Amino acid sequence: MGTVDLANKDVTASLAEKKPKVVFVLGGPGSGKGTQCANIVEHFHYTHLSAGDLLRAEIKSGSENGTMIQNMIKEGKIVPSEVTIKLLQKAMLESGNDKFLIDGFPRNEENRAAFEAVTKIEPEFVLFFNCPEEEMERRLLSRNQGREDDNIETIRKRFKVFLESSLPVIEYYKAKGKVREIDAAKPVGEVFEAVKVVFTPKAETVTA
Repeated sequence: MGTVDLANKDVTASLAEKKPKVVFVLGGPGSGKGTQCANIVEHFHYTHLSAGDLLRAEIKSGSENGTMIQNMIKEGKIVPSEVTIKLLQKAMLESGNDKFLIDGFPRNEENRAAFEAVTKIEPEFVLFFNCPEEEMERRLLSRNQGREDDNIETIRKRFKVFLESSLPVIEYYKAKGKVREIDAAKPVGEVFEAVKVVFTPKAETVTA
């Protein structure tokens, strides 16, 4: 066990040395954050890390860790924050980049506190794609033609879970002045124009 702890400490130390710029990307299902993350990667050269994708890749790898994650998901348990955070840390180090979009994480207040405690990294800011529930429903249903009735309940459930678990995270960072809220109900192009403003460094004001 000692060597595992040591390895984790090394990862944390190596990452802390890089002083990475981390942006948490939050938004409900259908808020269009995936599309916008792809745009940010292309224009601003961030590395996009999706917590869900990393967990799925770990399961697919067939590792001991992956099997444990798969069993927890099967049993309807929540994967511990530390497991997801370790995968994020590993991906951050392996990417060679120092600018990251972390998508779909932290999902709740416990995730948030654990991320800062384990990595010693505070996010630069939180990009929050705010989209009304009706608009998200409309988008998700138009994606899933033909299965509308059984989907509407699932969609509403996902939205409710997002609100209950993620809003405390957003409120926490709002109090620190770290939330950049984007009106995600607009067309994709307009949304990205608003995103660009957030990511474009403000021109340095020259003081006389």
